[in-house]
Amino acid sequence: MKVGRERRRWWARPLRWWHTVAFATGVLCAPFGFAGNQKEESLADSVRLALSNAILDARPPKPAFTNPADQARYEAWLADMSGRLARKLPDEMHRREFLETVWYEARRAGLEPSLVLGLIQVESAYRKYAVSIVGARGYMQVMPFWTNVIGDRDRRKLFNMQTNLRYGCAILRMYIDMERGDLFLALGRYNGSRGKPAYPNAVLKAWNNWR
Repeated sequence: MKVGRERRRWWARPLRWWHTVAFATGVLCAPFGFAGNQKEESLADSVRLALSNAILDARPPKPAFTNPADQARYEAWLADMSGRLARKLPDEMHRREFLETVWYEARRAGLEPSLVLGLIQVESAYRKYAVSIVGARGYMQVMPFWTNVIGDRDRRKLFNMQTNLRYGCAILRMYIDMERGDLFLALGRYNGSRGKPAYPNAVLKAWNNWR
C-alpha cells in the first residue's frame, strides 16, 4: 500500500520535468484508444531479412514517371490531398513533403496511399511526434522493438518522417501477406488487436474518406 500511495503522489505532482519537455518538443501522447501496439512476433529468417532489406534504401521519396498521364494523375492527387490536409498540416512545404513520402512509401510497399493516410489518421492524427501510452512512435505508431528486429536499434529514427512511414508500410505489407490478403485481420494484427473489429473498422472508414 505504501508503494501505491507513493505512485499516486508521484503522478499527482503537476508538470513534472518530463511532461514539460514533452510539450516543449511537441511530443504528445496519441489521444486515441486505437494507437499502435504491435506485438513482437517470432518471424522466419526470410521474413526478417525481407523486412530489413525493405527499410534499407534511404533514397529520397521523389517519384519519377515515364508516362505523362501517370504524372498528371499524381499531381492531381497531390493537389487534392494537400487541400484536404491543410487544416491538420498548415505548413505547405511540410504538407507536400509528407504527402510525397506517403505516396512513395505506400506504393513501394504495394499499398494504396489512401489506406496509409487513413491508418495515420486513426493512429496519430498526423502527428509526427505522437507517442502512445505503450510507446509506439510517430505517424504510423511503430513500436520501438522493430528497430531491434529489422533495423539498426536506433529508436530515435522512428521520429524521422520517411523512416517511420517506411517501417509502418513495410510492417503492414508483411501482415497483409501473413493474413493472405485479409486486410481486416492484417489491420488488427498491426494494432495488436487481431480479431477485434473496432480498429480495422476505424481504419477502413478513414480509408474510405481519403479515397
